[in-house]
Amino acid sequence: MRKRRGTHWMTGWALALALAAPVGATDITGAGASFPFPLYAQWASTYLAQTGEAVNYQSIGSGGGIAQISKPTVDFGATDAPLSAEELKARGLVQFPAVMGGTVPVVNIPGVSAGELKLTGSELADIFLGKIRRWNDPVLVARNPDLKLPDADILVVHRSDGSGTTYGWTHYLAQVSPAWQETVGVGKAVKWPAGQGGKGNEGVANYVRQLRHTIGYVEYGYARENNLTYIQLQNQAGAFVSPTPASFAAAAASADWAGTPGMGVMLTNQPGEASWPLAAATFILVPEVSRRPESTRSALRFFDWAFKNGDQAADDMHYVALPDTVTDLVRDRWAQQLRTADGRTLWP
Repeated sequence: MRKRRGTHWMTGWALALALAAPVGATDITGAGASFPFPLYAQWASTYLAQTGEAVNYQSIGSGGGIAQISKPTVDFGATDAPLSAEELKARGLVQFPAVMGGTVPVVNIPGVSAGELKLTGSELADIFLGKIRRWNDPVLVARNPDLKLPDADILVVHRSDGSGTTYGWTHYLAQVSPAWQETVGVGKAVKWPAGQGGKGNEGVANYVRQLRHTIGYVEYGYARENNLTYIQLQNQAGAFVSPTPASFAAAAASADWAGTPGMGVMLTNQPGEASWPLAAATFILVPEVSRRPESTRSALRFFDWAFKNGDQAADDMHYVALPDTVTDLVRDRWAQQLRTADGRTLWP
């Protein structure tokens, strides 16, 4: 289980990074989303060893990160749900993606191995709406003629707490199912029409691992670490794909980053034959006009270093690095949009 994401682990990392900073080193501060925290901490540790610059990141949630960078009391904020162009303008911020993850539908069906069960987005929505109630429903049997699906009720497991994972999940289901959009909608917490709740990714993973005939959704890392049985999901192009770093990267490569205001792309249901339809990015926020230009430059140097040197750490920790085409666009946005108070460019 990914207990490293807990509060005690977070506090230990923050303290260790603060104490490890050499005298005179630039202390970069950030705060926000919990999802990328383990990776940011690992990047920061290696960055400190290589450059002598310390990065102190506090995992306080996306809302807290947005609030702190808006003041600003930190050098960068972090959020899993991208801000709109209007929100960015109102707060005087520039946004860019930092790394990707994704959500994975997982099942516990006796005799069904990872990647064998295939579902379309609308079928998945109907299961979570309670419209498809049994594993041997004719719709599922027709979709999976080579599988022996049991004559058993489907036990739906969803998150009981509000989360960015649920936001991405419901955002996808609303895209592929008008019924879902009309009756449930999109949110970090919704009124579930079927199933039982588990707290956190670990709660859902435990239910699915222990109980037969279940279906749930978890972060990609939880699916990998717990060896949960993932499904193949039909993407926008009509292809059935598995959740892999390559299919997440394909979704990012297919997205219209340049044409999306603030680069605030939701990576659900992206085009492309190889795209995983439930990919997601997490985002960084910095001031458009910096009152502390050297600190902002230091934050940009850290993420530039991470884009160049952090791919292996991301893979080891079950995140997915952004394609070079996206990180090149990020640097272009830095050069075009970020300024000091007297109008000078901040990057490069």
